[in-house]
Amino acid sequence: MVDVLALVLQHDEGAVLCAVELALEAGVATKTHVLNLLHRLTDDRSTAAVIDSPQTLVLTQEPRADIGRSDALRNREVRHAS
Repeated sequence: MVDVLALVLQHDEGAVLCAVELALEAGVATKTHVLNLLHRLTDDRSTAAVIDSPQTLVLTQEPRADIGRSDALRNREVRHAS
């Protein structure tokens, strides 16, 4: 609890209070969780960046699920190095 209270020395008191309230609502009242929430609240990059992909990266052939390949890998005999 002392560590959480000490966060007001480096961060805004309102932001710390909001992070503590969110942690209590989530049922995870740990310093690590409060600190994580605090960083999320104060991070300027909270919105996802939009990435423009060039046309050369366009998918030309849809991938197909190959269940037989998965089964073959699963059923393969495992050999250990000795």
